[in-house]
Amino acid sequence: MDKNAQIKSKQSKSPEGDTQEKHMPKKAISSGVAHKIPADLRKALASDKAALAAWEDITPLARNEWICWTISVKKAETRREHVERVRTQLREGKRRPCCWPGCPHRRSTARSR
Repeated sequence: MDKNAQIKSKQSKSPEGDTQEKHMPKKAISSGVAHKIPADLRKALASDKAALAAWEDITPLARNEWICWTISVKKAETRREHVERVRTQLREGKRRPCCWPGCPHRRSTARSR
């Protein structure tokens, strides 16, 4: 297939007849061991390349700690603050949340409080 044919195969016609690029599936953002990444945290990481690169560089257990730390709060305002802190602290090189006793959902390895 020549180059022009490849380009055309990636394009589709909209209902109005305009040619538009097809949306390629986005690369999945890795989750933790016991938790899947929530939508608000996924959005924050996807919007910041440096934070996303740091996220993908940490271990699945470390990602799990960040996720659990984020979802374990009760107030929506606190959760927004945690999501922002995950993003900024990953950019700063932090690999795990500070002063977090561990994910209680991993009972066999969680540290006691």
